[in-house]
Amino acid sequence: MPRTTAPRNLARPNGTDANRNPSSPPKSVRAKVLVVDDEASVREALRSALESGRYTVETACDGEEALKRFDESPPDLVLTDLAMPNLDGLGLLRKLHESSPAVPVIVITSSTDLTSAVEAMRAGAENYLAKPVDIDAVLMAVERAIENRSVREEAANLRRQVAEESGLEYQGMVGTSPPMQKVYRSARQVAPSRATVLLTGESGTGKGDLARAIHAMSPRADKPLIHLHCAALAEGVLESELFGHEKGSFTSADRRRLGRFELAHNGTLFLDEVGEIPPIIQVKLLRVLQDRTFERVGGESPITVDVRVIAATNRDLAADVKSGRFREDLYYRLRVVHIEMPPLRLRGGDIFLLAQHFLKKFGDENKKRVDGFSDAARAKILGARWPGNVRALENAIEHAVVMCDGPVIDADDIPIDEPSEQLGALRIPGATMQELERYAILKTLEAVNGSTSRAAEILNIGTRTIQYRLHEYGVPRFRAGLWSLHKGEEGEPHDSGGSTPQAAPSADDPRADN
Repeated sequence: MPRTTAPRNLARPNGTDANRNPSSPPKSVRAKVLVVDDEASVREALRSALESGRYTVETACDGEEALKRFDESPPDLVLTDLAMPNLDGLGLLRKLHESSPAVPVIVITSSTDLTSAVEAMRAGAENYLAKPVDIDAVLMAVERAIENRSVREEAANLRRQVAEESGLEYQGMVGTSPPMQKVYRSARQVAPSRATVLLTGESGTGKGDLARAIHAMSPRADKPLIHLHCAALAEGVLESELFGHEKGSFTSADRRRLGRFELAHNGTLFLDEVGEIPPIIQVKLLRVLQDRTFERVGGESPITVDVRVIAATNRDLAADVKSGRFREDLYYRLRVVHIEMPPLRLRGGDIFLLAQHFLKKFGDENKKRVDGFSDAARAKILGARWPGNVRALENAIEHAVVMCDGPVIDADDIPIDEPSEQLGALRIPGATMQELERYAILKTLEAVNGSTSRAAEILNIGTRTIQYRLHEYGVPRFRAGLWSLHKGEEGEPHDSGGSTPQAAPSADDPRADN
């Protein structure tokens, strides 16, 4: 940085109350700010301004000294110049973002060097200030950055708390909607038993994740969880995979091989796409479930195992039983406990919760900071039907994280081939009443520019009913802004006339506001 005197703007403007504190944290907690600049006069001016704002301040003359200070006593925020000798501000930012991504960094740059500011934002900066900086702008930026960090931490703690209460946090199960709470309750109840569990639901709904969660909560958690995808194997190969084979039992059997049942002894065997098992294998599988014994292919000695079986399918096995495609006795052996995984389109606010989860996951994997979703992106996510369910949403968010250019994912970054539920027609027959209601509310709000009172009048329901439904869907009020993973839930539904309802009045409930 060229040697200059401290900018005059760093002094408080005349007439400003020196005791005014637009950025003070609670008096009991003094947030620590690390100021990094190679000019002593600028460092001291910033120190004086921030300390008058009741912050604790440490200073460093360049990036290398800042890293040492950071390691000795991590601050709550870093305020750094970009142009410095040794390690510049951009290099410092990248190192800090790699080691401590939760600590916000604000950069100060020349008003003529906006390219560096853009590069810094892409590298993970919380904000940037152009020179000459005004003290109130500094205090406001610091205040917002520290508040945003606090909101992020509180949101993360809340998500952890909800997940812990569901008992499934460590298994990656994400969602708090009523359909998923029902799934969690069933999973917790069945996990301690050895009962066979049948998981059904559309492809991509997370049946494999649920199987892993049940195993992890069971007394067999420290024993193997063996997975076999039954649809991917031919009949002869599937039999060998399940039950193993003896040496010489067929042409390529040059040694004995243990099957999945033996490998899962004392543990859990997860049979994915169990509805695709051919009839002859269904007979042998039934015997194992009944007697816990089988013979390897080419073998004669019975083998006894203790295996808990969890099976999954996206087929209608009851219909397959009626058509003779699937054995009725095997069906009931598998269906001791049945858990249906709901499709993503019926999980309301879980959709955006999952999108945020995947945003963080793929941001971390790619070492790329993406702050959140624009309103248009959020609307696109919530408006889609997601026929591929959670798997499709996960793939779409990964694509968006990799391909987006800035810190915010926009609608164009999200690849959705199917028509938006808000723009396209629903399938009738085929749509549920819940989907029809959601479509009607969102489409009407779109037509009246987000006015809940006008939409309520058109739909002949209470305003509070619409507010509650938006909260249930996880949809914001229709306004401009950023829906952010890192910057908090800025668009939580609310109306100036009241708070979000605590109970859900139905559309025809006489208690609803009309």
